[in-house]
Amino acid sequence: MKPKNKFQKRIVEASKKLPKITNAQIKWAYKNCIEHIGHKSKKSIVTCLECGHKWKDKTNKEHCSCPHCNTHLKIEETRKRTFMDYEYMCIVTACEGFQVLRFIYVECNMKVGKEADYYYTEAVQWWIAPNGKTATMARLKQMGFYSFRWNLYSDLEIRPEKPLYNVTPTAVYPRQKLIPEIVRSGYNKEFYKLTPFDLLHFLLSNSRAETLLKARQISLVQYFAYHTSKNIQDYWPSIKICMRNKFCIEDVQMWCDYIDLLRFFEKDLHSTKYVCPIDLHTEHDRYVRKRREYQKRVDEEEARRKALEDEAFFKETKSRFFGVEFSDGLLTIRVLESVQEIMQEGDAMKHCLFTNNYHLKTDSLILSACIDNKRIETIELSISELKILQSQGVSNKITEYHNQILKLVEQNIPLIEKRLAA
Repeated sequence: MKPKNKFQKRIVEASKKLPKITNAQIKWAYKNCIEHIGHKSKKSIVTCLECGHKWKDKTNKEHCSCPHCNTHLKIEETRKRTFMDYEYMCIVTACEGFQVLRFIYVECNMKVGKEADYYYTEAVQWWIAPNGKTATMARLKQMGFYSFRWNLYSDLEIRPEKPLYNVTPTAVYPRQKLIPEIVRSGYNKEFYKLTPFDLLHFLLSNSRAETLLKARQISLVQYFAYHTSKNIQDYWPSIKICMRNKFCIEDVQMWCDYIDLLRFFEKDLHSTKYVCPIDLHTEHDRYVRKRREYQKRVDEEEARRKALEDEAFFKETKSRFFGVEFSDGLLTIRVLESVQEIMQEGDAMKHCLFTNNYHLKTDSLILSACIDNKRIETIELSISELKILQSQGVSNKITEYHNQILKLVEQNIPLIEKRLAA
């Protein structure tokens, strides 16, 4: 891919000035990146797959050193005779004012009775400017979902910045060349389970990173270097409170979620009481429940607002039945005449009358059975079939008046039928 802007063109020109990978660096990669294997047969013959030397060893050891080449070996007792391993070494260097990460792909093919066959290529280069701006130069990967090899016939060229090129190396070459901005950041050649790119890019692109690293807030460095979508500035005042009070943030993800919840409820994010809770897990869960309750209320209010907008439709389809009321002396049953009454009935009886939009069902007529103005059951009647579909008490339970209610409604269905014919 051709460079598209001045920055990329500058990177391409600078890459030509990088020194060649030295034999010492490659030998170090072979020794420290590849897992060297000692093949052990059933007759206790151990073969060093590095140099091919064989010897007899009846001890039950997981590791040993080859007596011929002194390579540290992992003992594998197996009938398998060929092995392959591939890893990456990272060289941290500087060139033309850029911090450069060079990733060397190392492959080793081993076979019992032969010396190991090694191969290497420089696969990826990350260029990071002092202001954090980056560019990637890399070879093409071979086709195939599971392919790990690089296309040897492709050139190191400018590539799109994809996770594919953010390599996690097995080892980092100990001799490093650093730009001044990295030297003063507090970087000590430790990557804290981050990729070299994630850490060094974070240190150069974010002015807060240096403070966190020097304050040994490693969990925060790890989190914000990896979660690039999170803006550390949103949490910085609270982070400073934590550092000032020597509060250790062990679960940064939970703490950030907790701070987001505090912000939502407009709590003081400069208060030690909130920012440094004694029990983070308990406080986090409490505010999660509070947020859910809030959202539930918002959803209910939105549903109610929308339902009130449906009042015209409700009256258009059900107004002919308004005023229908009958009684047997104890029970009084009447048609509910507005969406507001439907809401109140659903809330009082603790069922889904309103939430399931029964007021919008054109074939449903809703009646309420009461004794001395106390709600007993809610009745749903099919308008088209003039039959009772259901009659439920509080929390959808059947009451002792259930059969009496059904009988009373059935006796007065002609009233409904009369309104329907009008």
